Amino acid sequence: MTADLAMMPAHELVKLYKSRKASPVDATKAALTRVEAFNPQLNAFQHLDPDGALRAARSSEKRWKKGGKRLSDIDGVPITIKDMVLTKGMPTRMGSLATDAEGPWTVDAPVAQRLREAGTVLLGKTTSPEYGWKGVTDSALFGATHNPWKIGRTPGGSSGGGVAAEAVGMGNLAIGTDGAGSVRIPCSFTGLFGLKPTQGRVPLYPPSAQGTLSHIGPMTRTVRDAAMMMNVIARPDTRDAYARPDDIENYLKGFDKGVKHLRIAYSPNLGFVEREKIDRDVAVAVEHAAKVFKTLGATVVEDSPDLQGLDPRRILNAHWQSNVAVLLKSFSEEKRALMDPGLLKAAEVGANLGQETVVTAIHKRQTLGVIMNQFLAKYDLLLTPTMPVTAFAVYENGAWGGDGVDIGWTPFTLTFNLTRQPAATIPCGLDREGLPIGLQIVSGHARDALVLRAAAAYERVRPIPAPPMAHQV
Repeated sequence: MTADLAMMPAHELVKLYKSRKASPVDATKAALTRVEAFNPQLNAFQHLDPDGALRAARSSEKRWKKGGKRLSDIDGVPITIKDMVLTKGMPTRMGSLATDAEGPWTVDAPVAQRLREAGTVLLGKTTSPEYGWKGVTDSALFGATHNPWKIGRTPGGSSGGGVAAEAVGMGNLAIGTDGAGSVRIPCSFTGLFGLKPTQGRVPLYPPSAQGTLSHIGPMTRTVRDAAMMMNVIARPDTRDAYARPDDIENYLKGFDKGVKHLRIAYSPNLGFVEREKIDRDVAVAVEHAAKVFKTLGATVVEDSPDLQGLDPRRILNAHWQSNVAVLLKSFSEEKRALMDPGLLKAAEVGANLGQETVVTAIHKRQTLGVIMNQFLAKYDLLLTPTMPVTAFAVYENGAWGGDGVDIGWTPFTLTFNLTRQPAATIPCGLDREGLPIGLQIVSGHARDALVLRAAAAYERVRPIPAPPMAHQV
């Protein structure tokens, strides 16, 4: 039973709590058993707190036994939080030797606070690259995190630790952050569902060095679990200047309505990604996924936005490189000497971009946002590949031998960090090596619930598989 609890979706787990067939303590012990079994191979955690997790589980167990006293619909569910999310009582190292190992760790970020208030069981903090600077997960501080579908391959990043843990039951839910795809890249590479919500929907504090490019969202094994998490974490917080002050949306309302009569655009290359850069297996799987939506009753039209010559890759690079340059100015020369050479190179490039380049990129971002707003006014949803490739080797900073300074190897995800619209990824097949492929589902601003609803409709006919490793316990 314990192994089953570890891989069980949160929405099914809480049904067992309610019927007294299992308890939060049982589920937490199951997750910790999996940590012992898998973390030595995967290296998904930067910090574990088994004693604290069991204390939280026992408190939750008492609430469930009282009946009607639970704090939320995910009370007692084991969860992990990414290293980069400030968490009281646990180290937030940003994957960096340049941070202080002694803390102090006295404040919860809004998402950590909401999850504690909801009664979830926090197992620990998961790995990320230094300051989330690249879309893979390795650092001098914590080493490389591996993909549970194939050891030696990256789980993606920068939320790679969270997906590696979630995929094999080291926690039933996970939180990641996304500045250019850092929820969707790893979920695509490890066969999970991930949502980058509308910017500001899930409050962020402290402010990210990447400003409004940064989002925070759920990474789960089912779409319903992500909707349940959004009902907890997508709530106002005055510490985020861009948070919606009156957001009380129920993400489960209309969740099962399906996609019948919806108008959907399918864009194989989003109007700017070179076709030869999209792996053939990826292109075929995403095209087949689009056809599934037709069978579900939607009208699917192949169409791409006219970007008027804009290249989102160039716009994103100018933003993030200049932001990194400003971030690293706050560190002493001695601290910078401890940092990832790739991060230092990105900062150097950013420092030499020039004012005109950066300001022009800001203006182009606004134009891109208007273009995408108008395109999505014609359609309910947009389908694209999540990634042009599948998981590559660990310790590579980007696809095709990229150095990570140019983040253009993840073009489909970064576009919607610029435009701030909700974008999710859901598995839609495996490549020739048996590695997961992701389908990206996008909608207009604040239509996060529709993205979840569409993903759920797809999931009902194409359930999310677990990696073979997950069945070894």
